[in-house]
Amino acid sequence: MSAVQPRIEVKDLVVKYGDAIAVDGINFDIAPGELVTLLGPSGCGKTTTLRSIAGLENPSSGAIRLNGQTVWSNTERRNVPAEKRGVSMVFQSYAIWPHMTVFENVAYGLRVRKAPQSEVASNVARVLEMVQMQGYADRPSSNLSGGQQQRVAVARAIAFSPNVLLFDEPLSNLDAKLRAEMRVELRELQRRLDITSLYVTHDQEEALAISDRVIVMSKGRIEQIGSPEEIYNRPASLFVADFVGAANMIPGSVKGPGPNGNLLFEAAGGVTLEIETPRHGRGGNTVALRSSYIHLAPTSGGHNTVPGTIHRRMFHGDFIQYVVDSPAGQLIVRRPPTESYAEGSVVDVSFLPTHCILL
Repeated sequence: MSAVQPRIEVKDLVVKYGDAIAVDGINFDIAPGELVTLLGPSGCGKTTTLRSIAGLENPSSGAIRLNGQTVWSNTERRNVPAEKRGVSMVFQSYAIWPHMTVFENVAYGLRVRKAPQSEVASNVARVLEMVQMQGYADRPSSNLSGGQQQRVAVARAIAFSPNVLLFDEPLSNLDAKLRAEMRVELRELQRRLDITSLYVTHDQEEALAISDRVIVMSKGRIEQIGSPEEIYNRPASLFVADFVGAANMIPGSVKGPGPNGNLLFEAAGGVTLEIETPRHGRGGNTVALRSSYIHLAPTSGGHNTVPGTIHRRMFHGDFIQYVVDSPAGQLIVRRPPTESYAEGSVVDVSFLPTHCILL
């Protein structure tokens, strides 16, 4: 990180439930104004981490600092109550009170903090305009759609100008189209407010779309931290390559140096591929190849061209997914709908060495 004081610091955090370890000694920092996503499957520890930062879980060991101040530490015996941490949280279930109007829901946090009535009114009006709900102030919350409830939940979270905003899978209850729209709105709002945000999701597409950085978690540990492009193009482990995006795993072994500073890799099927030399000197016996980086053509040439046969074709609208039988193994390939091949077609399969990541 830079010399700028991180807004969130998590050091050696461990959370246990009896003998079960939910979070296993993780470390990360988040800079002011940054949106970082905790990404991973159910049970990986991402929500437990978020709730620990919010003050809703009691860790077993480690430390959590917000704005340079320790809010939890076992060595310092410090545990700042949730309401005094200066954080706000948007829940998966929205937590909207149905017996209140939109105005009353958004004003709730301000009134709990005993803000003057004039400040309550102006702040509620300000944040409702931000989330495009200014015309709904007097509407009962029970009469709102799921997307409108989500906007109210966000407005309530930002009304008292928290230092840190926490999102716990806030879009998972919305339909696919609305979820995609709300991603854009949340990201634009976060940038406009310049508020430090930690976002939890199991949806890798969502994580890649909205984040400055992504923290991929598995079994309570951090697998990789990086920009969305780094996570997608340079996965650090088999888990990351498999969980984030569609990737083909090609088993085999490195046979030695190849042309242009690359390596020669012999796939289990016997075909030799040219792959990029790992940047950090790591070795391995599996190559990860993203399905969207594979090209199909009636005839081809150049690097890593092998014959293939279209085994299965599935139309997804924005892309066509093919299952292709090849000497490198059965490959999943995603191509735009303008490139259409029938099942049984014989094609050349090609991909660049730079897209072959040795793991």
